[in-house]
Amino acid sequence: MASAASKIVLSQSRDIPFNQLVLSQANVRRVKTGVSIEALAEDIARRTLLQSLNVRPQLDDAGQETGLFEVPAGGRRFRALELLVKQKRMAKTQPVPCVVREGSDISAEEDSLAENTHREQLHPLDQFRAMQVLSDQGLGLEDIAAHFMVTSAVVRQRLKLASVSPRLHAIYADDGMTLDQLMAFSVCEDHERQEQVWEMLAHSFNRSPAYIRSRLTEDTVRASDKRVRFVTLDAYVTAGGSVMRDLFEDDHGGWLQDVHLLDTLVAERLQAEAARLEAEGWKWAATAVDFPWGYRDDMRVLTGTAAELTDEEQARAETLQAEAAALENDYERASDIPDEVEQRLTAIDEELALLLERPPVFAPEDMAMAGVFISVDVDGSLHVERGFVRAEDEPKPESGMADDGRYAGGEDGHDAASVDADRPCGGEPSQGSEPSREPEEDESSIKPLPDKLVCELTAERTLALQDAVANRPDVAFAVVLHAIVLQTFYHGARESCLGVAVHRTGFPHQAPGMADSVSARAIIARHDQWKARLPEHDIDLWAALLSMTGADQASLFAHCAAFGINAQWEPASRYDGRVSAHTVARRIEQAHVLARAVDLDMVAAGWKPGVENYLGRVTKPHILAAVAEARGEETAALIDHLKKGDMAREAARLLEDSAWLPEPLRTPGIADLVDLGAVSTAASDDLPAFLTGDGELEDGEDGSFDAWAIAAE
Repeated sequence: MASAASKIVLSQSRDIPFNQLVLSQANVRRVKTGVSIEALAEDIARRTLLQSLNVRPQLDDAGQETGLFEVPAGGRRFRALELLVKQKRMAKTQPVPCVVREGSDISAEEDSLAENTHREQLHPLDQFRAMQVLSDQGLGLEDIAAHFMVTSAVVRQRLKLASVSPRLHAIYADDGMTLDQLMAFSVCEDHERQEQVWEMLAHSFNRSPAYIRSRLTEDTVRASDKRVRFVTLDAYVTAGGSVMRDLFEDDHGGWLQDVHLLDTLVAERLQAEAARLEAEGWKWAATAVDFPWGYRDDMRVLTGTAAELTDEEQARAETLQAEAAALENDYERASDIPDEVEQRLTAIDEELALLLERPPVFAPEDMAMAGVFISVDVDGSLHVERGFVRAEDEPKPESGMADDGRYAGGEDGHDAASVDADRPCGGEPSQGSEPSREPEEDESSIKPLPDKLVCELTAERTLALQDAVANRPDVAFAVVLHAIVLQTFYHGARESCLGVAVHRTGFPHQAPGMADSVSARAIIARHDQWKARLPEHDIDLWAALLSMTGADQASLFAHCAAFGINAQWEPASRYDGRVSAHTVARRIEQAHVLARAVDLDMVAAGWKPGVENYLGRVTKPHILAAVAEARGEETAALIDHLKKGDMAREAARLLEDSAWLPEPLRTPGIADLVDLGAVSTAASDDLPAFLTGDGELEDGEDGSFDAWAIAAE
């Protein structure tokens, strides 16, 4: 008959006065880790001991008990209790719950090792949920943080993780996602959207936290956006807008979810500024977050006078400038400038800007026919441009002509002759007019010269002038420069004796952000610099141009001539009277030659393939072809299963730093160019391959012409 298995007997528990306990040298913990002794003491003081000490009777050399008990397991708890005794927050004789090990053949070192080895920390998810329970019970962030010896920020982060979809919690608990991925999902509070993104990741090679955040925030606006800075984040929140925040990474203020509310606030403030400026006396005020490129073309710009400072304002400005100069001199050689000094210098700059950078003053009669443009600058500040006169608001010019259309000579101060503007100057009178006759002699007055004679004489002078200028290349350059500067900078004063014109190129189709591109900003800055150097009135232009150095003349010439360059493709038709396919083809080919001459680099110019400017407007085969060309066929295969929108966004990420360009932005080599002189009409009727537009749009894409009508190839 088999004997019954023996039952285990647990060690007895006793309450032992603290002054009878001593720390055992058999405790295996030597390195300080985890919660500090001070923090543990505070926790014990709040909730008392949650776990008994493991002790053994202390024996003397003869093997007899001494009345003391050694603590081989629970040394940190012992030291925390010891600290409480030293702080007189606990009596020396306070009974301490202990598990007493007597008569065991297991060493104290083994017990110490087992206690520290067999314990298992809570799963992070259990921590998050536990803190959520405490919060639901009414415990505040500060209280929870104090109880668990962590910061309020840590508690806030863990509560944020606890708010993620329970479905994603389960996946995380089963090691189906990393903690970093779970942290990324906490950006969005919409459980349905979180789950949608996770399902999308199941078919994606990219599951990085950054990519998850980008997908969850793709329909929002960053707090760093200029529109947000314009109306302020506080105003948006006060109006009822919600903000998504990332508690685990620097999110620069988060993401605004209610884009419609943001745009409404921006429009309301712009309209308020427009009403304020119209009240100053301006005829009109146009508002927009961004104006398109070329919005000021064909408008005359008024030049106001600088606002004068009062004596008090001038004195204040001088005081501030002196203070700033003194501070800069004191810290000129310092490696670090104190924060308070930096703040003071910033405050001085801001106050000086208010004093010195005032808008110009305009005459009331000028304001009554002109207007202002109001927009949002790149830094979120209000951008106001004053003094623009539309063509329809221009005052009618006063005629300097005599009643019969001729300039009178001699006595009225004119030494030049002119003919009626409606009459041709070719030696023959206008149809229906009387033939020219030699004037009858009348000693009492001098009559205007006959039209025919004036035309003949000025024709001879023109021929002589042409020959003279042909022998003076420097003057020829100056006269061309004069003509194109008139057209570029002096609205309403474009008449020149030279039949040369720069037809400023318009842009009927503009990609988003074109007016804020690197090239646009460079052109605007250069134009403003030249405008400041040129005289206010065109009558003084000749003297200004002739006084310039050759280098300055060349630079100004290049600036003005560039406005006439047109490398745009446009739909061509032989029957609508606009432009033929032959013309478009020649334009594109010559633009290639010009691009090679100036080493045009669209990547350096700031162009990158994005969803709005290319990838979201072409077919899926185009997207895959772009990724394959830039990153290889294997990379393209990783996204070929995605829907159109997801594919475009993922392709934009893959092409971020690839320097890839669509064909319309590329410049072929000289050897690849068509011989411009040999382009026949028949051959040019066929556009280049990238301009043919045979492709088929899908997923409800608009098949109408849109900017570059090459999306199908």
